[in-house]
Amino acid sequence: MNLFSDQIDLHSETTAWRRYLHQNPELGYRLEKTAQFVAEKLASFGINHIETGIAETGIVALIEGRGGEGPTIGLRADMDALPIHEASNKPWSSAIPGKMHACGHDGHTAMLLGAAKHLSRTRNFKGAVALIFQPAEEEGLGGKKMVEAGVMERFGISQVFGLHCDPSLEIGTFATRYGALFAGLYEFDIMILGTGGHASEPHKCVDPIVVASQIVLGLQTIVSRAIDPLDSLVVTVTSFHAGEGYNTIPDRVALKGTVRTASEKLGASAGQRIRDCVEAITRGFGGNYEFAYRSLEPVTFNHQAETELAIKAATDLVTSASVSDNYPLSMGSEDFSYMSAVRPGSYMMIGNGLTPTWHNSAFDFNDEALPYGIAYWVKLVERALGA
Repeated sequence: MNLFSDQIDLHSETTAWRRYLHQNPELGYRLEKTAQFVAEKLASFGINHIETGIAETGIVALIEGRGGEGPTIGLRADMDALPIHEASNKPWSSAIPGKMHACGHDGHTAMLLGAAKHLSRTRNFKGAVALIFQPAEEEGLGGKKMVEAGVMERFGISQVFGLHCDPSLEIGTFATRYGALFAGLYEFDIMILGTGGHASEPHKCVDPIVVASQIVLGLQTIVSRAIDPLDSLVVTVTSFHAGEGYNTIPDRVALKGTVRTASEKLGASAGQRIRDCVEAITRGFGGNYEFAYRSLEPVTFNHQAETELAIKAATDLVTSASVSDNYPLSMGSEDFSYMSAVRPGSYMMIGNGLTPTWHNSAFDFNDEALPYGIAYWVKLVERALGA
């Protein structure tokens, strides 16, 4: 690995920071202790321009280079944890029952803090670097709220970059792809309105459980029979709530679910197809329905020039054999998409080693990845803003 002079000290420091954050997880926008920790570290590095309270607990810090005028690029890390009870059995396991960093956001924050310390010391670049510490990625709206708060305009950000650990990649490796990287996310709610009654007299009812069951099966044909097999679409019913008793047919059934696709156009058309399916089946049984469909996160799209820049930065750090531009398209979603929708950007995956997967109670960010993430951010800044 192509190291810089203070890398060993930073690895030790950032490991301590990361483990502190892991032991003290916070959820959503309620990141008071986390945000305070981040802000205090940034100030201790001699960074003077630090704005807190953005989108409630978000932070943006600006480091100006010594190389004169130039653009400002944004580097983003997410800070929130998940409502999961930890089972990693590490000495630094979560000290808060029912909350844990199960997606590596503690590592993302520590890596960006490490890069901030180095960059604030050297400032060997033109223009400026905006360090974006974002709340509520797991809720899916933190990135949107930071964009709506005007961080791109307020800090003059012209390009934006993200970095996320991956437990399927070896330590010291990087991977990304051009174009769509993560799917756009949609949610739907379906309420089937029938006519309830006694379980012994189904002929006097419009049984919404039967209707809803047919709908669940019918929705599966959208992907298998109505969509080009070369297109990527997932339609999943995730909640089916009906009735309480043994001898009563309920009046209604509530269904919930998600749609994920790499195409905004396909996401919109999938919503219409779901409605059509619900209407046809419900009317056929003599019932009624209510339907809601909403877009939560756009497709995370990696722009050409920014992705080339990110790949070159990673290749400056490790061998080209350790950097892939063929990361498989994921049907997961990522609210960095709101940032790269308003500014050209790119999102890179960094190896966490072959560990338990994201959102698993045994997951833990691998501290051996910290030096690679810190150095990647530094190399990216040098590539983008070289003096």
